[in-house]
Order: sequence, then structure tokens, then C-alpha cells
Amino acid sequence: MTIKDISALTGYSVGTISRALNNQPNVSEKARTTILRVAAENGFQLNANAKQLKQQHGNSVLIVVKGTSNELFSSLVESIQAKMDGKYPIIVDYMDESGNEVLRALQLCVEKKPLGILFLGGNRRNFLADFDKISMPCVLVTNDASGLEFVNLSSVSLDNRDAAAMAIDHLASLGHQKIAVIGGPRVRSDTTQLRYEGCLDAFARHNIPFDEDLDYETVRFSFAGGYQGAKNLLDNGRTFTGIFAMSDVMAIGAIRALRDAGLRVPGDVSVVGFDGLTVGEYMIPRLTTVVQPIEELAQRSLYLLLDQIENRITPRYETVPVALTQKESTKEI
Repeated sequence: MTIKDISALTGYSVGTISRALNNQPNVSEKARTTILRVAAENGFQLNANAKQLKQQHGNSVLIVVKGTSNELFSSLVESIQAKMDGKYPIIVDYMDESGNEVLRALQLCVEKKPLGILFLGGNRRNFLADFDKISMPCVLVTNDASGLEFVNLSSVSLDNRDAAAMAIDHLASLGHQKIAVIGGPRVRSDTTQLRYEGCLDAFARHNIPFDEDLDYETVRFSFAGGYQGAKNLLDNGRTFTGIFAMSDVMAIGAIRALRDAGLRVPGDVSVVGFDGLTVGEYMIPRLTTVVQPIEELAQRSLYLLLDQIENRITPRYETVPVALTQKESTKEI
């Protein structure tokens, strides 16, 4: 198969296909995803480079980070790099949340030839569609891979559903009944979907009707997404006394929007985040949040990957505990 063959199959120009295959700019995400999928399905990358792959063996570990604005993943990368302590070189690749992390990894496998891959974030549908083309050891971090049953894919995750329910439980325990939820796109994010389901579980448990008008899906987990979410709710005349934002950066963005609208936190609106980022400790007010154990996530995921690379262990699926820490951004009403 050649680039011209891919052009015929996809309808995209040879130039667009070349840019997509070489990870260059000026290619829409839809075109890039289509081109990489067709190339992978027809063995363009893997078959065209099979001889080279056999002759050249890399010694690096690849980290594919899904989300360029995800502060939790940035902290995880720093921790993993420190814990690796030079044993293997680390290659870090950041991609947009809307992209296909498995197809991106397939491309990087040809270019970088890693010994193993850590996926920071992922979408189940992408793994089901294309992961069988990846043969080296891999670990999915923060998402559960136990139901995927690939022989080379382990995971270290948290129970996102129960963790999100903790946030709603906390607000309900303080007397809040009108609670807004700000999260990422559920179609593209397994994490968001599970946290959303956890919210619904908690609302039902506390006999609080869930108002769909108080549910806002952002484009991505970012300060701007949280700001826009809270602003949109306010601009549309929605009333609420509490907000659960599905990441700390979104919670911080939401607090800024509330303050810009003349509202006090927590005097008028209580806000709960998710992640436990250090920046939350230096906010005014300090952020109440569901804390993910970043150091433990980094340690256990790296250990699993190295154990697979060096000892060829069978896949393992581990879960880390989370806990809600109340600070200054929530209060009883």
C-alpha cells in the first residue's frame, strides 16, 4: 500500500495524508483520525516498516498523554520521570483530548520503537477498535482496562463513579439541593461518563432531583472550560447553591466566573473539584476536592509497566483509593 492508495480510500489529498502520517500541523482532527485508521487497518505503517522494526530495537518508554490542558496528567508525568530515575529514556507525547490515543501510539511505535507505553487517559472505544495492533507491554493509567482483556494491557485506576458520588454526598451533607455539574464531553471520555453516573447515583441516594439544566459539558478539562461552564449557567438564569466540577482546573475556572458575577465562594455557591492538585491549596478560598493519589498512581503504573517489560507478567488491574478533602470552598447552607 502507498500514500496514493490511502488517498483513494479516504478521499484526502496526498499532501494531507503525508502531513497526518508525519504528525504535522494544518490537518483537521477528523482527517487525521480517518487517515491513521485507514493506514493502520491496511498495514501501511506496520508492514512498510516491519523489516526496520526487527532490525532496530528502542530502549525508551513512551507516555501518551491525552489532554494538553490536564494538570493532573502533567503532575503524573513529572512523578513518573522522577521515579524512572534514568533507567530508561522517557518520550512524552501530548495530544488533544478529542484525538485517538491508540492510533497516535501506533504511529509513535513505528517512529520511536518503545519498549512499552503508558497511556495517561483513554477511551474504551478507541482501544476496542485498534489496540490489537499494538504488541508491546502497555499500562492504562486512571482508566480501568480489566474489561478489555488484552494480553499486553494492564491498568492502574480509581473508581471514578464512586469518587464523583463522594463530591455530591459532601454537598448534600451540607444541605445543598440545587447542585450544578460541570464536566467534559461524555461521548469522548470514559472518565467523564463514569463520574456523571456517580453523580446520578448520589442524587438518587439523597432523593435530590437531578436538574438537566444544571448539567454543563465542556469541550475539555481546562480552566477556560470551567469558567465557560459556570458563566453559561449564570447567563442562562440558572440558580444553584453548589457546583461539582470534574477537575480542579475546571473548579478554579468556575470560581473565577462566579467571582466575576459578584458571587461569593462559598458564601453564595459552594464548589467541589476533583484531583487534589497543589494549586488548590493556594487558592482563595482553598479548594475542597476529591484527591487522587498522584504519587501512588505514578509508582504503581510504572512498576507494572517495567514488570511487564522485564518479566513478561500477565496483565494486572489495580485500583487506588481516593478521598474527599474539605477545605474552604464549601460550607453548610
